[in-house]
Amino acid sequence: MANFAGAPGVDEHNYYQTLGVERAASAEDIKKAYRKLVRKYHPDVSKEAHADRKTKQLNEAYAVLGEAEKRAAYDALLAERRPWPAFDSGPDWAHAFEAGGHGGDFFSELFAHVGRRGRAASRMRGEDIHLAIAIDLHDAYHGATRAITLRAPGPGGSRERTIDVRVPKGITAGQQLRLAGQGHPGSGGGPPGDLYLEIEFAPQRRYRVEGRDVFETVQVAPWEAALGADIEVPTPAGAVTVNVPPGSQGGRKLRLKGRGIPARAAGDLYLLLELVLPPANSAKARELYQTMARELAFDPRRNMGA
Repeated sequence: MANFAGAPGVDEHNYYQTLGVERAASAEDIKKAYRKLVRKYHPDVSKEAHADRKTKQLNEAYAVLGEAEKRAAYDALLAERRPWPAFDSGPDWAHAFEAGGHGGDFFSELFAHVGRRGRAASRMRGEDIHLAIAIDLHDAYHGATRAITLRAPGPGGSRERTIDVRVPKGITAGQQLRLAGQGHPGSGGGPPGDLYLEIEFAPQRRYRVEGRDVFETVQVAPWEAALGADIEVPTPAGAVTVNVPPGSQGGRKLRLKGRGIPARAAGDLYLLLELVLPPANSAKARELYQTMARELAFDPRRNMGA
């Protein structure tokens, strides 16, 4: 279980605690822990309190532990400087590190160690960043542009940058968008890593998505279901006219081929019929219900058995 700055008993600069891993964790275990937690706490999808702050802390932790050279320097600092000072993620947090009688901020110390340990090191590519991004179903049908803000630590403190992301028409949940060069910066003059955005769909009130197929509940009146009717139905691609066959029951599924998510192989749209009874809130409505009760030999429970 990961811990975050501000929790009782948590060392605010212990990035291993932030990611919920042991000091001896492998690089792959650190990456898995980071990806799992950043999806959980990403502000676009998380309902957790302080999700934005937690996401920033996760990114800061992985920016250090996710790169071998920085992790080695960080481990050296862990061994040399205990306890860490109070941590404040406000605008001046990068200047809060003073321990063992030496001034200077945490990242200045860290990058100084990186420099001392690796001045002769070869160029290293920056780490990739993996995030989840929630989009509306409408975006998958029509395409969209989303602005996302990333925060990363650096020698002078953390910095934020906003980038525009083009969401292509036909994208489905679980697909990844790759933004080349938008990951963590490289070291020794090496190139930056890439940014990978995993697509999720925000909860939809009327729709359910399974792969490329979309399911929509459509309410119909009893006479439309019994007698058949042409009804207009709103869909993510726009309104369509649909024929409800006579004798339809609640729960019947109508398939609109090729009207699901417009991927390379388009999915289907399924309309699930739901019968809605008019209220008996007037004398005329009650009279009509009484007439049906008398004249229709109908027992809705005839198939329930003994």
